[in-house]
Amino acid sequence: MTKKIGLLVLAAGLLLSIHLTEAQQPKKVSRIGILADVNSPQIDAFRQGLRDLGYVEGQNLVIEHRYAEGKRDRLPELAAELVHLKIDVMVSVGPVTPYAAKSVKTIPVVFGYSGDPVDAGIVASLARPGGNVTGMTFFAAVLAGKRVELLKEATPRISRVAVLANPGHAGEQLELRETQAAARAFGVALQYLTVRTPKDFNDAFGAITKEHAEGLNTFPDALTLAHRKEIAEFSSNSRLPSISGWSQFAEAGGLMTYGPNHLDSWKRIAVFVDKILRGAKPADVPVEQPTKFELVINLKTAKQIGLTIPPNLLARADKVIK
Repeated sequence: MTKKIGLLVLAAGLLLSIHLTEAQQPKKVSRIGILADVNSPQIDAFRQGLRDLGYVEGQNLVIEHRYAEGKRDRLPELAAELVHLKIDVMVSVGPVTPYAAKSVKTIPVVFGYSGDPVDAGIVASLARPGGNVTGMTFFAAVLAGKRVELLKEATPRISRVAVLANPGHAGEQLELRETQAAARAFGVALQYLTVRTPKDFNDAFGAITKEHAEGLNTFPDALTLAHRKEIAEFSSNSRLPSISGWSQFAEAGGLMTYGPNHLDSWKRIAVFVDKILRGAKPADVPVEQPTKFELVINLKTAKQIGLTIPPNLLARADKVIK
C-alpha cells in the first residue's frame, strides 16, 4: 500500500513538473502583415475572423499594418518593411494584390481581391494557385447579368442604362460581356463609360446626362467604391435608379446592390491564414469565390427619386435601408 502511494505521489510530481515546464515555455506568436491601400472595415472583419479562430492580439498574435494611402510607388518600401519584420503570412487587400503576388516570394501571401485573379496573373488557376499565393476573390461575372435583371424588375419601363466601369480592373471585360448579354435579353440599350482616375467621374456624369440614360449600373472595384458617395449623389440628383455589386454602394445612397457580403468574406480569409499558420502550403489551398450573395435595397433613395419598389422584389431583399 505504501509503495502504491509512493508511486502515485511520484506520478503526480512528474505531471506537475511537465505542466510547469509547459507553462514556462513561450507560446508560439504568429506574425501577420497587412498590405493595403487604406484602412477599411474589411480589415476589421478579418481581425474578427481571427478572433473567432482563437487568435488574440498581444498574446498569440501580432499584426503589422502598412498602408499606401493611394501612393502605389510606396508599395516596394512597405512590402520590404513587412518582410523585414519576419512575418509568417502577408495579407494583401484589394488593388495592392497584384503587386504583392508578383513581388513577395519569400513568405506566403493571402489575398482578398475584387477582380479575377487568373486574368490578373495572380494565380495559375483557382483550383491550383501555384507558388506562394492563395486567397479569396469577390469576382463573379455571372452576377453582372443578374444586376441588369434586377434593375429591369425595379423599373420595368427602363430602356437605356449607363454602365460605369474601370477598364483597369481585372475581369472587367468578362463582366461587360455578361452585362451586354443580359441587356439584349431584356431589351435594354447600354451606354458604356470608363473611369480610370478620379478626374474621369465628372466627364462620365456629363455624358450620362447628355445621353439621357434611365438607369446606372456601376461595376464594383476599388476606384468606384472610393467614389461611391459621388456616384450615389449624382444618380439621386438625376433621379436615376442605380445598382452595383457591394452593399457599401447602397449604404452610401445607391438604390440597390447585389453581390457577395464583403465583411463575411473577409472573415473567411482568416481561415486561409489559419491553415497556412498550421502548415498548409498556399499552392495547395484553392482560391475561393463567395457562395452567398445579398440583395440590398435603399428605400430612402427610392423615395427620393420617386420610385416604388415592386413588393415581390422588396420581399426578396436581404437588407432594406429605410
